[in-house]
Amino acid sequence: MHKWERRLVDRTTNRVVRPFEWGVEFLDARQMHANSKDRDILFQFNERAVAESDRFFGVNGSVDFSCDDHWLSFASRIETPYRENNTVYARYFPAPRRRGETADEVARARRRAVLVLPQWNGQSESHVALCHLLNRFQIAALRLSLPYHDRRMPEELERADYMVSANLGRTLQAVRQAVVDARTAIDWLISQGYDRIGITGTSIGSCVSFLAFIHDARLRTAVFNLVSSYFGDVVWDGMATEHIRQTLEMNVTREELRRAWMAISPNAYVWKLADDRRRGLMISARYDFTFTRELSRLLFEECNRHRVGFERKLVPWGHYTMGEAPFKYYDGYLIVNYLRKHL
Repeated sequence: MHKWERRLVDRTTNRVVRPFEWGVEFLDARQMHANSKDRDILFQFNERAVAESDRFFGVNGSVDFSCDDHWLSFASRIETPYRENNTVYARYFPAPRRRGETADEVARARRRAVLVLPQWNGQSESHVALCHLLNRFQIAALRLSLPYHDRRMPEELERADYMVSANLGRTLQAVRQAVVDARTAIDWLISQGYDRIGITGTSIGSCVSFLAFIHDARLRTAVFNLVSSYFGDVVWDGMATEHIRQTLEMNVTREELRRAWMAISPNAYVWKLADDRRRGLMISARYDFTFTRELSRLLFEECNRHRVGFERKLVPWGHYTMGEAPFKYYDGYLIVNYLRKHL
């Protein structure tokens, strides 16, 4: 399985080793610490963001939505220097009408929806099959394009490098933007009459959906497909981010990277779920060399410490082999079966 994972990772040949940058200009933090070093500014920013996470991931003000031919678009509440990235796109899959449906069945279908967040560097069709599968159970789906992906990708990029890179501040901003965009998409679903809303995400989409779930009580249930604990540790240890570590390890230690990205790490907020009775499923993979078993275990231990009662499923594949047959079919079954039971 390890060899298979490596072959799938090596299939991508356009990874770029980019320079290290603290990226504090992406955080609107320099003016608050004008006489501090960039390293200290970044660490202090994270400490404040974790302490005030409701504000950090908050959604304020109104947004104008446009939905044309099942494509939803709106201006991101987080403005970045990249014009293309500042418009959010999501593909809408309403639950189809079935012949002979009762009025109660139609009403139920109009109430249930799932927000779907793909993986890092997922293509435009990634997770579309999952959306269609949700439709078969009369659940609407809204597939959100993550920052710097699909139509949001700046012209100079071939991959979504600006979402996860050796620019620490920009990575922080990108994941925060993804969470805020997800919460804004929930606003739209509610405006369409949905009141039983779930969320699911894979890989980095799992991280984003976890952060959104913690900070948005309107989400009823969730499936986190491939989970981990600390964002910085994933990038440091993961097979898929070895090219980023090449730059990072010449400038920061592993412990410093964990601090630099603590505000976008699931383990920083597990305590907020201590008294939460909502249902969730966390999936981890036995042969995952990107979200390693050790890092998943740290998340599980934190959940145990705070008595978070999410269900867990250990599956016999890896991070990349998950997308291969027959594993992808069983993975889809796990996700949809859980969501349809708890929505």
